[in-house]
Amino acid sequence: MGADAVTRDRACSMVYARRRFPLTVSIIFPYGPYHAAPMLSYRHAFHAGNFADVHKHIVLSMAVGSLLHKDPPFCYLDSHAAAGRYDLHSAEALKNAEHQQGILRIWHLDGIPEEVQPYLSAVRSMNSPTAVDTPRYYPGSPRIVRHFMRPQDRMILTELHPDDFRRLRQEFAADRQVAVHHLDGYQGVKAFLPPKERRGLILMDPAYERRDEAARLIAALQAAYQRWPQGIFLLWLPITNRATLTDFYQRLEKTAIRKILGCELCIRPPITAHQLNGSAMIIINPPWQMDERLGELHPWLAEVLADKGKGGHQVTWLAGE
Repeated sequence: MGADAVTRDRACSMVYARRRFPLTVSIIFPYGPYHAAPMLSYRHAFHAGNFADVHKHIVLSMAVGSLLHKDPPFCYLDSHAAAGRYDLHSAEALKNAEHQQGILRIWHLDGIPEEVQPYLSAVRSMNSPTAVDTPRYYPGSPRIVRHFMRPQDRMILTELHPDDFRRLRQEFAADRQVAVHHLDGYQGVKAFLPPKERRGLILMDPAYERRDEAARLIAALQAAYQRWPQGIFLLWLPITNRATLTDFYQRLEKTAIRKILGCELCIRPPITAHQLNGSAMIIINPPWQMDERLGELHPWLAEVLADKGKGGHQVTWLAGE
């Protein structure tokens, strides 16, 4: 994509923001103030299957699907893999029941877009065929990707939280295609890239508990990109209010990384930093035509996942060729 096209996309984003609401993004810290050291207090079991998971995992499924068009193997690296699967009947999941505004909103819908079908097949594969009313289990990102892997493909998972690591290791204990490491995700990026397969993708989805998380993420991304410039990189960001996302985008633009696509989904106006208002996915080296496919899909996602009449969305290039 050339510079003129990037400028047009940004102009469209500005029109979008004026017509709907100022699309505002910030890092959300789930358990109080910033911390300089890793607190390991965030537990995704409380949020599994929410609208942000749906958004993230649809984009992830689309990216993985693009790798299946060719026979050579791919490698998937998940830097913050968490537990692997989640019981939606658990006390943690039922505390706020966030999955009711996420996966349950599309579970029974007719006319599901073609782009969403592979993601739903991955979720259904975790559940009994008789689970027609509601799913009992929700797959984390590793299980989403594992659903699509072929015998020649490989997965590397890193997780630092001891309880989540134990569950993750148990989840894939008998799987020879999956390697699970008790390791800080950013260290894993340095240790395991580039993969021997030379093609594949990496998901970087930290808990955002640290004051310097954005800086650490950018630094790790730059190091990973230098090692593996042909890889597909996916980054997830929580949306609360505008200033931090703008800062993050500006930091990305100052790197030497090119071909950066951003897609954002808000379920309500992002005017407060005290709740999760939306989900942002950043895609580096997006597969061919993924910008067009995501652009067509996001209006549907906003319609079915957002609070009635309050949602918003945009897909825009942050950096071209």
